[in-house]
Amino acid sequence: MSSRARVLLLNAALGPLDYRVPHGMNAKPGSIVVAPLGPRQIVGVVWEEDAFPDVESVGDNRLRNLVALVDAPPVPETLRRLIEWTADYYLAPPAAVLRMTLASMAALEGARTVIEYRATGTLPDRMTEQRTQAMERIGERQGLIRELAMIGGVSDAVIRGLIKAGAFEAMEVSVDTPFPQPDPDHAPPALSDQQRAAADSFVEAVHARDFAPFLLDGVTGSGKTEVYFEAIAAAIREGRQVLVLLPEIALTEPFLERFEKRFGTVPVNWHSGLRQSERRRAWRAIAAGEARVVVGARSALFLPYPNLGLIVVDEAHEASFKQEDGVHYHARDVAVMRGLIEKFPVVLASATPAIETRHQVELGRYREIKLPGRYGGAEMPEIEGINLLTDPPERGRWIAPPLVLAIDETMAKGDQSLLFLNRRGYAPLTLCRHCGYRFQCPNCTAWMVEHRLTRRLACHHCGHVIPSPRFCPECKEEDSLVACGPGVERIADEVKALWPQARTAIVTSDTLWSPAKVAEFVKSVEAGAVDIIIGTQLVTKGYHFPNLTLVGVIDADLGLEGGDLRASERTFQQIVQVAGRAGRGVKPGRVFIQTRMPEAEVIQALIAGDAERFYAVETENRRHANAPPFGRFAAIIVSSEDADEAAQVARLIGKSAPLIDGMRVYGPAPAPLSVLRGRHRHRLLIHAARQVDVQAAIREWLGNLTWKSGTRVAVDVDPYSFM
Repeated sequence: MSSRARVLLLNAALGPLDYRVPHGMNAKPGSIVVAPLGPRQIVGVVWEEDAFPDVESVGDNRLRNLVALVDAPPVPETLRRLIEWTADYYLAPPAAVLRMTLASMAALEGARTVIEYRATGTLPDRMTEQRTQAMERIGERQGLIRELAMIGGVSDAVIRGLIKAGAFEAMEVSVDTPFPQPDPDHAPPALSDQQRAAADSFVEAVHARDFAPFLLDGVTGSGKTEVYFEAIAAAIREGRQVLVLLPEIALTEPFLERFEKRFGTVPVNWHSGLRQSERRRAWRAIAAGEARVVVGARSALFLPYPNLGLIVVDEAHEASFKQEDGVHYHARDVAVMRGLIEKFPVVLASATPAIETRHQVELGRYREIKLPGRYGGAEMPEIEGINLLTDPPERGRWIAPPLVLAIDETMAKGDQSLLFLNRRGYAPLTLCRHCGYRFQCPNCTAWMVEHRLTRRLACHHCGHVIPSPRFCPECKEEDSLVACGPGVERIADEVKALWPQARTAIVTSDTLWSPAKVAEFVKSVEAGAVDIIIGTQLVTKGYHFPNLTLVGVIDADLGLEGGDLRASERTFQQIVQVAGRAGRGVKPGRVFIQTRMPEAEVIQALIAGDAERFYAVETENRRHANAPPFGRFAAIIVSSEDADEAAQVARLIGKSAPLIDGMRVYGPAPAPLSVLRGRHRHRLLIHAARQVDVQAAIREWLGNLTWKSGTRVAVDVDPYSFM
């Protein structure tokens, strides 16, 4: 047993440090330990000595003793290799990646029960505005005082006051109750021949216990979920663990219901909305191998499963699988890497696969399984374009006459309609018609968005909020403020004016902020209590409403503006997904797309229903521009609260750019979002051929430079956002 250990601490500013292992402590690689750092004690993981060859060893006489071994299963060796790969590929500190593995500090502490609070149903005599807000937002939920304060948007003191007044009662919660086990034979589905053949391929791959990446490419409504459920059943029978990644927490609710019908119990959940006690319970069950099936957002990918046998990435094309802060990893790509390191199949499921994934199929690296038809005889909807230049809506309106007519017909039949606009709030810009003043966020170069439902203006980048003003702050003129452009709330107002008798539901992250809210929405639509849904991209995926027969896209061109490499592809994916909500039952569906650019390639492909042609043209454009997947991009983002400092460091980095064959550096230039959360931002873009080792080049380039501690320099390998 070695008397010394190299430990990776949860401090991204430090590399691995050497410690002495006290007599009688068995601290082997993977062990989670508590180590002294200055006057503090900090958690870390014992690592292999040779994993960080650049780190100099410290002499035995200068070593400090490890404090304790944490009572938790060690971090598996394969996961340590994945952490190293992720840190290396995405140029992130290994400690920042490790933090995602040790994602519940409570799980590393000994307490078996905690005290949580929940509403008693009685309100105190004195109800302040803050108390009312807290009670409304918290509703039925329970949690620690700190958690309830965050949900209610109030201070801890407000919650303590409510507890004292008898509005909340204490509950002792046991945090390590075992999870019920899913039963693979609970309710096997009747699969079509096509589905059965696809399922058999996955089951075979699970049995083979080897790396096998699949693309499950099935049109919306083809029953992809039922197919990969068979692979999950096979893994459960073999005693293996399964991870299903979903792009949005909002999607977990419909998924959990389907899972419970098939396996008799819900899977273990992992996402940012969990209470501390739930996170602890889930983490310990996962690390012990007892959590058989985990469904979660992208961060669930780094948890310490000792026995993974399958990963499914659902809606694998979704941009939200790319993390935009901290470690800039892409969960789809890291999931494939985890499958390669740990030797198990990975299924990427999508009705609109990313061009990068299709390219891997063409190269023969991924195996494609297709489901070209909808399940149970349902037909794909017919799609029509509405040219807003020749068929415009009435002045001050946003719904064109042909779409109004179609909604009239749908309402008359007693069917449901969905209007899609990917813009939250009432209006994207508010200005004064008297002096021209525009409401801009004080922390970001972004307009404040009006939200009429909550009577406030909000910045969608930093969350800054102000109450809706009555007069212009510049010229003090009353009633002079006008809303410019539509958001979903404005479309909802128009729907109310056109169909006063219609029952509507607005679906955005502002209205469906928790799984419980999503469940409520789904139930009301399924019960026929909603006639018209007005929603953002939150409503484009995962929902199955048999009576929804009409989809209207209010502004198909919205996503095509701006210089985003993937703008056309993303627009195509979003509209195909939202169109896929129509006609999923026995009734046929119709889709109307409002556009000012009917000649755009993406709009033509959507109306013709010709995905193959669209992908062929888009792939050819990428090849021509040597853009991903044919070339590589990386971004360097410099930010500081001091504008001059940010510009100076960006220029320094630009001037020091290495000259490498097959690699070009553009910039620096102020970022399109040049101020974000009070920080001034500049960007450089690196464009390189596939064979260039971009990471090594950037590591050496930035490694030779220094800047002040208040300046941040972030590297984004394979960027998805160009803001």
